[in-house]
Amino acid sequence: MTSTVLIVEDEPTLRIGTEQFLRQRGFTVLTATSGEEALEKYAEADVIILDIMLPKMSGIEVLRQIRQTSDVPVLMLTALHDEPTQVASFDELADDYMSKPFSLVLLEKRIKALLRRQQSVKKTLWRRGLASVDFAAYQGFYDDTDAHLKPKEVQLLKLLVDNPNMVWSRQAIIDKLWRDDEVPFDRVIDVYIKNLRKKLHLDCIITVKGVGYRYEAA
Repeated sequence: MTSTVLIVEDEPTLRIGTEQFLRQRGFTVLTATSGEEALEKYAEADVIILDIMLPKMSGIEVLRQIRQTSDVPVLMLTALHDEPTQVASFDELADDYMSKPFSLVLLEKRIKALLRRQQSVKKTLWRRGLASVDFAAYQGFYDDTDAHLKPKEVQLLKLLVDNPNMVWSRQAIIDKLWRDDEVPFDRVIDVYIKNLRKKLHLDCIITVKGVGYRYEAA
């Protein structure tokens, strides 16, 4: 499957040259010339190349807004070489940083490394708005506050998240998450769903009346 790269750069020569190179290397490429345009397109990207020195809205402010809802990999580009600029980028959770001028070949390698890392992380980490769950550590947070999730709540959420838009009956969930010698009443699933919605402020777990539940993908 082709990965989509969003290039956010207001300098035409650099933007067009980078776009052409990445297209030749097999990527799908989107472009934006301002922070405002980037915020309209970032949800379509698998990785973002983001210039810091943008008109009106800085790249750091764009990154700050993206991080409110998405953990998409972001590589910051800038002509500024000072340490405070790099620190500011990483403080806002940038994934990587390159100074101009840069090698397009090296940029491609950085992009591929970010994509590999993201695929690995996606297996254990989940984020939706201000809610986040580390499935491997059995920890959940809302707005950086511990949500005190129970192990079965974490397992239930992972089952739903791993199968987006699939409807699960209560019995199917029980068959997946409980051993034969510990089968609970089916309505315990309703309690766990209620707890997940409350603790993580979720509206993406949908009740399918008379059937069960499904996770609505973003």
